[in-house]
Amino acid sequence: MTATGVHQPAPGTAPVPAPARPAVAALRLPWLYLVSRRIPAAAGLLAALGCLLWTALHWHWNIAGGRAAQQFLPLAIETGAAGVIAVTTYGPFGGPERATGRWLPFLRLGTAVGVTAAAFGALAAGAAGGSLPGGSLALLRNVGGMAGIGLLCAAVAGGALAWAGPMAFLVLSEGALADSWTTPWAWPARPPGDPGGALCAALVFAAGAALFAVRGARESPRDRES
Repeated sequence: MTATGVHQPAPGTAPVPAPARPAVAALRLPWLYLVSRRIPAAAGLLAALGCLLWTALHWHWNIAGGRAAQQFLPLAIETGAAGVIAVTTYGPFGGPERATGRWLPFLRLGTAVGVTAAAFGALAAGAAGGSLPGGSLALLRNVGGMAGIGLLCAAVAGGALAWAGPMAFLVLSEGALADSWTTPWAWPARPPGDPGGALCAALVFAAGAALFAVRGARESPRDRES
């Protein structure tokens, strides 16, 4: 008796697929996570906002009025980018996704930082050659700080509602610009090189990214589990 033909599949059965290569298998989980967060669609929206900023600056779209009115359009576009970042925190899988284990916090943190960097890059490209109020420093501070607000809202109220945080901050910022507030927590009203405003925006982003990485976005406002 010999073992010839033992490893041949039975007639009519499908062949067993070969195991995936380690490099491909290692990239599968991050790719599935990015797709579940609609990152490709978010990248398209961020590119569109960069184009909108370029159009507004090069065609001199301005609102007549004081400092608050003149900065409204750039701030509104920056707020839109922060809202896109915030909405990408929402995932459809909820509890089952947490079973992926120890890699999930790193996926959350990497995605939040990566999408924020992509938002800054898209808007900075759109502002190239234009007269953006405050320049690149103010753009980085505003986008980073408002993205942090969105991440905090995602952890508290849920990813589907996280866009409301940056929108509320836009209204607050317009009031701060109109009334010449000096608090660094209203950083859009501060000069672009102001260290206090930059520090407050950085602290908000760091807190939002850390909380989102550890806890994730709430599935609903009544969700109490991490």
